[in-house]
Amino acid sequence: MSAAENQRGIEYVRDGAVLHLRFGRPAKKNAITGAMYTAMTAALHAAQDDPAVQVVLISGNGGCFTAGNDLKDFIAAPPNDANAPVVLFLKTLVAFEKILIAAVRGPAIGIGTTLLLHCDMVLAAENARFQLPFVDLALVPEAASTLLLPRLAGYQRAAELLLLGEAFDAARGYEIGLVNRVVADSDLDAAALDVARRIAAKPRAAVLATKQLLKKPGQDVQARVMEEIEVFRVQLQSAELRDAIAAFFQSGT
Repeated sequence: MSAAENQRGIEYVRDGAVLHLRFGRPAKKNAITGAMYTAMTAALHAAQDDPAVQVVLISGNGGCFTAGNDLKDFIAAPPNDANAPVVLFLKTLVAFEKILIAAVRGPAIGIGTTLLLHCDMVLAAENARFQLPFVDLALVPEAASTLLLPRLAGYQRAAELLLLGEAFDAARGYEIGLVNRVVADSDLDAAALDVARRIAAKPRAAVLATKQLLKKPGQDVQARVMEEIEVFRVQLQSAELRDAIAAFFQSGT
């Protein structure tokens, strides 16, 4: 694992095919500034273009995921147009084709929760706390959370979380499907890195194609069956498949 490099409040650590991005502003509970959004956007674009990166792992430093937007920065430069740093970050996050994993410890407020809806897997420490306080700030939710959260949790539970804006714990996050696994705080980093490494070691094209299929918008079952068959057919001709089969027989299983 390479040493962490901090640029504009974002820490970068490379671990083989895993790029670990950490919110690195613990004195401010990792509150996100425009510069941090710009740094994250650049990091995701670089990861997308780097064939050596298979998985991006997002976490927070200092016992906190993120307290959400830095309100002073937000008020000084509100996101009034499509070129605002937060908007460009969200567009990049939504379009990101590789695997995104989040490891959440402590508070995950506002966008700290909504960005998780775009991750492929979320691991949470037992002390994780999520909150969507947009209405309390006289705002509306962002990051397509009004679309994605009802799909995930059901309309009534999504309405409860978004309208009341009350904090909820990791167990509740697991119950509604936001969180894949809840682990002890001391185990979170190792558990998230283990998942990232295991996915990064799998056949790249198959992993990316599977994510692409999972992320497809509404489609009838017959159409999805046929699309999966076509992708399956392409993978049957791949070097990855030949390598996987050879490894299977060499293992003797």
